[in-house]
Amino acid sequence: MRVALMITCLGDAFFPEVGLATVRLLRRLGIKVEFPESQTCCGQPHFNSGYHDAARDLARHTIEAFDSDLVIVTPSGSCAAMVKLEYPGLFERDRVWRRRADDLATRTHELSDFLVNVLKIEDVGAQFEGRATYHMSCHLRGLGLLQEPERLLRRVKGLELVPLERVDECCGFGGSFAVRYPGISGAMVRDKANFIEKTGADTVIATDAGCLMNIAGYLRRNGSKVRALHLAEVLR
Repeated sequence: MRVALMITCLGDAFFPEVGLATVRLLRRLGIKVEFPESQTCCGQPHFNSGYHDAARDLARHTIEAFDSDLVIVTPSGSCAAMVKLEYPGLFERDRVWRRRADDLATRTHELSDFLVNVLKIEDVGAQFEGRATYHMSCHLRGLGLLQEPERLLRRVKGLELVPLERVDECCGFGGSFAVRYPGISGAMVRDKANFIEKTGADTVIATDAGCLMNIAGYLRRNGSKVRALHLAEVLR
Protein backbone atom coordinates (compact mmCIF):
# COMPACT_ATOMS: atom_id res chain seq x y z
CA MET A 1 0.00 0.00 0.00
CA ARG A 2 1.19 3.52 -0.81
CA VAL A 3 0.14 6.69 0.99
CA ALA A 4 0.93 10.40 0.69
CA LEU A 5 2.12 12.21 3.81
CA MET A 6 0.61 15.59 4.70
CA ILE A 7 3.20 16.98 7.09
CA THR A 8 1.44 20.27 8.12
CA CYS A 9 3.02 23.71 8.65
CA LEU A 10 3.79 23.31 12.34
CA GLY A 11 5.16 19.85 11.71
CA ASP A 12 7.47 21.14 9.02
CA ALA A 13 8.63 24.22 10.94
CA PHE A 14 8.72 23.06 14.56
CA PHE A 15 8.25 19.28 14.82
CA PRO A 16 10.15 17.59 11.97
CA GLU A 17 10.81 14.66 14.32
CA VAL A 18 7.06 13.91 14.26
CA GLY A 19 7.12 13.65 10.48
CA LEU A 20 10.14 11.33 10.64
CA ALA A 21 8.46 9.20 13.31
CA THR A 22 5.30 8.94 11.19
CA VAL A 23 7.26 7.81 8.14
CA ARG A 24 9.28 5.25 10.10
CA LEU A 25 6.16 3.87 11.75
CA LEU A 26 4.30 3.51 8.46
CA ARG A 27 7.30 1.92 6.75
CA ARG A 28 7.63 -0.58 9.58
CA LEU A 29 4.03 -1.57 8.91
CA GLY A 30 4.84 -2.18 5.26
CA ILE A 31 3.43 1.10 3.92
CA LYS A 32 5.25 2.98 1.17
CA VAL A 33 5.21 6.70 1.89
CA GLU A 34 5.30 9.43 -0.74
CA PHE A 35 5.77 13.13 -0.01
CA PRO A 36 4.27 15.70 -2.39
CA GLU A 37 6.87 18.45 -2.19
CA SER A 38 4.57 21.21 -3.42
CA GLN A 39 2.36 21.03 -0.31
CA THR A 40 2.17 24.11 1.90
CA CYS A 41 -0.35 25.35 4.48
CA CYS A 42 -3.84 23.82 4.43
CA GLY A 43 -5.32 27.29 5.02
CA GLN A 44 -6.80 26.74 8.44
CA PRO A 45 -5.26 29.88 10.07
CA HIS A 46 -6.81 31.99 7.30
CA PHE A 47 -10.14 30.19 7.52
CA ASN A 48 -10.36 30.58 11.30
CA SER A 49 -9.52 34.27 11.02
CA GLY A 50 -12.28 34.91 8.50
CA TYR A 51 -10.11 35.20 5.37
CA HIS A 52 -12.04 32.65 3.38
CA ASP A 53 -10.81 33.78 -0.04
CA ALA A 54 -7.21 33.22 1.05
CA ALA A 55 -8.18 29.90 2.61
CA ARG A 56 -9.87 28.92 -0.65
CA ASP A 57 -6.69 29.69 -2.61
CA LEU A 58 -4.65 27.49 -0.29
CA ALA A 59 -7.27 24.77 -0.43
CA ARG A 60 -7.02 24.75 -4.23
CA HIS A 61 -3.25 24.48 -3.96
CA THR A 62 -3.52 21.60 -1.49
CA ILE A 63 -6.03 19.78 -3.68
CA GLU A 64 -3.64 20.11 -6.63
CA ALA A 65 -0.66 18.99 -4.55
CA PHE A 66 -2.44 15.80 -3.52
CA ASP A 67 -4.12 15.16 -6.86
CA SER A 68 -3.75 11.38 -7.07
CA ASP A 69 -5.57 8.26 -6.00
CA LEU A 70 -3.41 7.80 -2.91
CA VAL A 71 -4.72 7.71 0.64
CA ILE A 72 -3.40 10.73 2.56
CA VAL A 73 -2.12 10.38 6.12
CA THR A 74 -1.43 13.33 8.40
CA PRO A 75 -0.15 13.36 12.00
CA SER A 76 -2.56 16.21 12.75
CA GLY A 77 -6.24 16.09 13.61
CA SER A 78 -6.32 19.84 13.03
CA CYS A 79 -5.31 19.71 9.37
CA ALA A 80 -7.32 16.55 8.77
CA ALA A 81 -10.39 18.35 10.12
CA MET A 82 -9.75 21.34 7.87
CA VAL A 83 -9.59 19.14 4.79
CA LYS A 84 -12.45 16.84 5.72
CA LEU A 85 -14.88 19.26 7.34
CA GLU A 86 -14.18 22.69 5.85
CA TYR A 87 -12.85 22.22 2.31
CA PRO A 88 -16.17 21.01 0.86
CA GLY A 89 -17.99 24.03 2.28
CA LEU A 90 -15.43 26.44 0.84
CA PHE A 91 -16.44 25.29 -2.64
CA GLU A 92 -20.17 24.87 -2.18
CA ARG A 93 -20.83 27.20 -5.15
CA ASP A 94 -18.23 25.66 -7.44
CA ARG A 95 -19.29 22.24 -8.68
CA VAL A 96 -15.90 21.22 -10.12
CA TRP A 97 -13.81 22.20 -7.10
CA ARG A 98 -16.44 20.87 -4.70
CA ARG A 99 -16.12 17.45 -6.32
CA ARG A 100 -12.33 17.59 -6.01
CA ALA A 101 -12.59 18.78 -2.38
CA ASP A 102 -14.95 15.91 -1.56
CA ASP A 103 -12.50 13.45 -3.10
CA LEU A 104 -9.59 14.81 -1.07
CA ALA A 105 -11.69 14.76 2.11
CA THR A 106 -12.59 11.12 1.56
CA ARG A 107 -8.95 10.12 1.04
CA THR A 108 -7.53 12.04 4.03
CA HIS A 109 -6.99 10.38 7.41
CA GLU A 110 -5.45 11.50 10.69
CA LEU A 111 -2.75 9.02 11.75
CA SER A 112 -4.68 7.15 14.47
CA ASP A 113 -7.73 7.00 12.22
CA PHE A 114 -5.62 5.46 9.45
CA LEU A 115 -4.06 2.87 11.74
CA VAL A 116 -7.19 1.78 13.59
CA ASN A 117 -9.97 2.27 11.06
CA VAL A 118 -8.22 1.76 7.72
CA LEU A 119 -5.44 -0.72 8.47
CA LYS A 120 -7.44 -2.29 11.36
CA ILE A 121 -4.31 -2.34 13.54
CA GLU A 122 -4.09 -1.46 17.22
CA ASP A 123 -0.83 -3.17 18.20
CA VAL A 124 1.87 -1.65 16.01
CA GLY A 125 4.69 -3.42 17.85
CA ALA A 126 5.69 -0.37 19.87
CA GLN A 127 7.52 -0.34 23.20
CA PHE A 128 7.77 2.69 25.47
CA GLU A 129 8.76 2.57 29.12
CA GLY A 130 7.08 5.12 31.34
CA ARG A 131 3.93 6.55 32.87
CA ALA A 132 1.99 8.70 30.44
CA THR A 133 -1.29 10.53 30.08
CA TYR A 134 -3.13 11.47 26.90
CA HIS A 135 -4.51 14.87 25.86
CA MET A 136 -7.38 14.72 23.35
CA SER A 137 -7.23 17.49 20.76
CA CYS A 138 -10.39 19.41 19.90
CA HIS A 139 -10.23 18.50 16.23
CA LEU A 140 -10.17 14.78 16.95
CA ARG A 141 -13.50 15.25 18.70
CA GLY A 142 -14.74 17.10 15.65
CA LEU A 143 -13.73 14.14 13.51
CA GLY A 144 -15.40 11.68 15.87
CA LEU A 145 -12.07 10.04 16.77
CA LEU A 146 -12.76 9.65 20.47
CA GLN A 147 -10.99 6.37 21.24
CA GLU A 148 -8.49 5.61 18.49
CA PRO A 149 -5.31 7.11 20.04
CA GLU A 150 -5.97 5.49 23.42
CA ARG A 151 -6.68 2.12 21.78
CA LEU A 152 -3.23 2.34 20.19
CA LEU A 153 -1.52 3.50 23.38
CA ARG A 154 -3.02 0.69 25.46
CA ARG A 155 -1.22 -1.80 23.22
CA VAL A 156 2.22 -0.21 23.67
CA LYS A 157 4.43 -2.53 25.71
CA GLY A 158 5.83 -0.99 28.90
CA LEU A 159 3.56 2.06 28.79
CA GLU A 160 1.39 2.80 31.83
CA LEU A 161 -1.45 4.98 30.56
CA VAL A 162 -3.15 7.03 33.27
CA PRO A 163 -6.40 8.98 32.74
CA LEU A 164 -6.36 12.77 32.47
CA GLU A 165 -9.01 14.75 34.30
CA ARG A 166 -11.24 16.76 31.93
CA VAL A 167 -9.40 15.13 29.03
CA ASP A 168 -11.77 16.57 26.44
CA GLU A 169 -11.13 20.22 27.30
CA CYS A 170 -9.16 22.41 24.89
CA CYS A 171 -5.55 23.22 25.79
CA GLY A 172 -6.10 26.83 24.70
CA PHE A 173 -4.05 26.86 21.51
CA GLY A 174 -6.76 26.88 18.85
CA GLY A 175 -4.42 28.21 16.16
CA SER A 176 -5.02 31.94 15.83
CA PHE A 177 -7.18 31.87 18.98
CA ALA A 178 -4.03 31.83 21.14
CA VAL A 179 -2.80 34.96 19.38
CA ARG A 180 -6.08 36.86 19.46
CA TYR A 181 -7.03 35.92 23.05
CA PRO A 182 -3.74 35.29 24.90
CA GLY A 183 -5.25 35.81 28.34
CA ILE A 184 -7.95 33.19 27.88
CA SER A 185 -5.53 30.87 26.11
CA GLY A 186 -3.02 31.18 28.94
CA ALA A 187 -5.64 30.35 31.55
CA MET A 188 -6.76 27.29 29.59
CA VAL A 189 -3.28 25.86 29.15
CA ARG A 190 -2.56 26.51 32.84
CA ASP A 191 -5.57 24.38 33.78
CA LYS A 192 -4.49 21.69 31.33
CA ALA A 193 -0.95 21.62 32.72
CA ASN A 194 -2.23 21.38 36.29
CA PHE A 195 -4.33 18.34 35.40
CA ILE A 196 -1.34 16.77 33.66
CA GLU A 197 0.90 17.28 36.69
CA LYS A 198 -1.84 15.84 38.90
CA THR A 199 -1.64 12.48 37.10
CA GLY A 200 1.96 11.91 38.16
CA ALA A 201 2.84 11.06 34.58
CA ASP A 202 6.31 11.69 33.20
CA THR A 203 4.98 12.13 29.65
CA VAL A 204 1.92 13.75 28.06
CA ILE A 205 0.97 12.47 24.62
CA ALA A 206 -1.00 14.43 22.02
CA THR A 207 -1.87 14.15 18.34
CA ASP A 208 -1.50 17.76 17.18
CA ALA A 209 1.60 19.93 16.89
CA GLY A 210 -0.36 22.97 18.10
CA CYS A 211 -1.37 21.24 21.31
CA LEU A 212 2.18 19.98 21.83
CA MET A 213 3.67 23.42 21.32
CA ASN A 214 1.25 25.10 23.70
CA ILE A 215 1.34 22.48 26.46
CA ALA A 216 5.08 21.79 26.23
CA GLY A 217 5.84 25.50 26.24
CA TYR A 218 3.85 26.08 29.41
CA LEU A 219 5.33 23.05 31.16
CA ARG A 220 8.87 24.06 30.22
CA ARG A 221 8.46 27.68 31.32
CA ASN A 222 7.21 26.50 34.70
CA GLY A 223 10.04 24.06 35.30
CA SER A 224 7.98 20.90 34.89
CA LYS A 225 9.76 17.60 34.30
CA VAL A 226 6.86 16.28 32.22
CA ARG A 227 7.79 15.93 28.56
CA ALA A 228 5.36 16.24 25.67
CA LEU A 229 5.45 13.77 22.79
CA HIS A 230 3.40 13.17 19.69
CA LEU A 231 1.55 9.88 19.34
CA ALA A 232 3.74 9.00 16.35
CA GLU A 233 6.90 9.31 18.46
CA VAL A 234 5.55 6.84 21.00
CA LEU A 235 4.29 4.37 18.40
CA ARG A 236 7.53 4.55 16.43
